[in-house]
Amino acid sequence: MLFRLNLINPNRVTTAISAVAIALSLAACGGDSTTSSNPSPGDTAASPVAATGTAANNKLTLASDVAITAAGASFPAPLYQRWFQDFNKIHPKVQINYQSVGSGAGVEQFTKGTVDFGASDTGMTDEEIGKVPADKGVLLLPMTAGSIVIGYNLPEVPELKLPRDVYTEIFLGKITKWNDPKIAAANPGVTLPDQNITVVHRSDGSGTTAIFTKHLSAISPDWKAVGEGKTVQWPVGVGAKGNEGITSQLQQIAGSIGYIEYGYAKNNNVKFASLQNKAGTFVVPTDDSASQALATAPLPENLRTFIEDPEGAQSYPIVTYTWMLVPKKVADPNKAKVIEAMVEYGLTEGQKVSAELGYVPLPQNVREKVALAADGISPDYKIEVAK
Repeated sequence: MLFRLNLINPNRVTTAISAVAIALSLAACGGDSTTSSNPSPGDTAASPVAATGTAANNKLTLASDVAITAAGASFPAPLYQRWFQDFNKIHPKVQINYQSVGSGAGVEQFTKGTVDFGASDTGMTDEEIGKVPADKGVLLLPMTAGSIVIGYNLPEVPELKLPRDVYTEIFLGKITKWNDPKIAAANPGVTLPDQNITVVHRSDGSGTTAIFTKHLSAISPDWKAVGEGKTVQWPVGVGAKGNEGITSQLQQIAGSIGYIEYGYAKNNNVKFASLQNKAGTFVVPTDDSASQALATAPLPENLRTFIEDPEGAQSYPIVTYTWMLVPKKVADPNKAKVIEAMVEYGLTEGQKVSAELGYVPLPQNVREKVALAADGISPDYKIEVAK
């Protein structure tokens, strides 16, 4: 089980939550990160969140065990894995196994029907939705939100500011030294080393990459030639699989820089830069700066939105919702009830642990929209999201 994803030792996996570790060596060599919601016998560090008296606890009755499989984005994996373990402690008959394989693989596995639900950091495109079997369909449910940070490994530089043109040129391979005049100009008084910059990027199909490259395309005409999407032809750098893999490489390679979800940086002590937003302000990711950015793009009826370059003086410039990909129709009535109950738990008790793991709790109006969309999966279950 992988929860906070603290990378204590990149060569081993620790499953107890109290150790809060992740399978770094596996991620670095391209292996998948897998978790089951069924806790190990000795795992007592994380107790259920408000296990008594929740709507799900009172309403979900099952005659037999139910196993749910899921796969997709690494961005929300630490949070989802926490939710699923806590959900299992409330409902021991339910086991939810989530594989952190990247958004691209998550969309593919959901479409092929090899998992009960998928996850992606970008809403599925119309083309992708068109490939989902008609007798199943898909609901795009934003379940949490977060910021993408630019992490770096410079031990003697505790704080770093990166203007928009500078971080774009670093990932284009045009700025190759840490003491480049453009970086120095944005960081007066900071001693920057005469050291090569090593760019680390995703090697797998990644929603995090899609978000990051969509942002770069929005702010840089030069980046548009590279393109945007879950996979791109990177001009420079070395690849790593998953947010886990990039986090590992940033910790190991002096002078490296890469893009990762904020929670991975926060929980693994990876330093990250203040980024210049559209208004010209240098902003660090916080709940407030991310929420301000999200507020610039209200969710439409289909719950799919893209925030390329948010307005607002205090908006953090790279934020996103992240989506569960859930079937509209589930043949197994027990699985249908469990999926609805799981969504309800994520929208209620699950939101209470979002901030501590580095995610942005969803505002009430978004939670209500998601609940309304998901409530038709099972006729035997009613999602309730308290105001």
